[in-house]
Amino acid sequence: MTRQLLLVMPGNEAFGTRLATALEIETTPLETRRFPDGESYLRFTGDVAGAELVVVCTLAAPDPQFLGLVFAARTARELGAAKLTLIAPYLAYMRQDKPFHPGEAVTSTHFARLLSQEFDRIITVDPHLHRRKSLSEIYSIPADVVHAAPALAAWIKANVAQPLVIGPDVESEQWVSEVAEGAGAPAVVLRKERFGDRDVRISLPDLQAWRGRTPVLVDDIVSSGRTMIEATQGLIAAGFVAPVCVGVHALFAQDAYQRLTETAQRVVSTDAVPHPSNEIYLADLLSTALRV
Repeated sequence: MTRQLLLVMPGNEAFGTRLATALEIETTPLETRRFPDGESYLRFTGDVAGAELVVVCTLAAPDPQFLGLVFAARTARELGAAKLTLIAPYLAYMRQDKPFHPGEAVTSTHFARLLSQEFDRIITVDPHLHRRKSLSEIYSIPADVVHAAPALAAWIKANVAQPLVIGPDVESEQWVSEVAEGAGAPAVVLRKERFGDRDVRISLPDLQAWRGRTPVLVDDIVSSGRTMIEATQGLIAAGFVAPVCVGVHALFAQDAYQRLTETAQRVVSTDAVPHPSNEIYLADLLSTALRV
């Protein structure tokens, strides 16, 4: 059996520690620093020859991370690593999956090709597929998807009394229903119209039948936060208590987190992206996926 080692890229230390415990494998050290001109220095100080190297790197800020990730992968190959598996709890560059205007780069395809050149397998959590049915449409390596719904459901069931699980739009209905079923709660979805990155209009369905329940807004990606902020304000205006907001990928651009915490009862997320709101941990789900 091939020896497994875990390589934790900078910024992923907390997640890497939890994953190493779940996998019961050794972490191999990587020395990194910046030269005065900003270039990266990397050095493996452990023996990776003949090993399957499991690289942990969430890609919530891909541009400053990508070169270091590539340098680590290529150096590991040169040192004799037998296989490279990337665990990227958040997978970036999924938004631009077609040219909306002439001359636009289809970055999801380009990014997939770059990662496919460096790794033998990728495992991620709930990628935002949009118009794609699976990652195999753009990745030429095995690309496995872990669904966070069971972890969200377990957290809601343990922490929210009488929850009403609410999804952001009709496209989320199947996913939201899965979360709600696991939490033993009813589910509804909102109607969302998006006019721009920060311009969102939310319409609430008739929720009279669920009076007295605590609304729990769930979404896969929380970036500008506009969907959850608008929904929170709408629910409060409709006479509900301030909702609990639960997200898979806590991107929270600029002041989004602060603004959401000003209206929501509680804001929590998974640890797919390191953030102060992390309360739902995915190491066990990812370790199970790695073993398949």
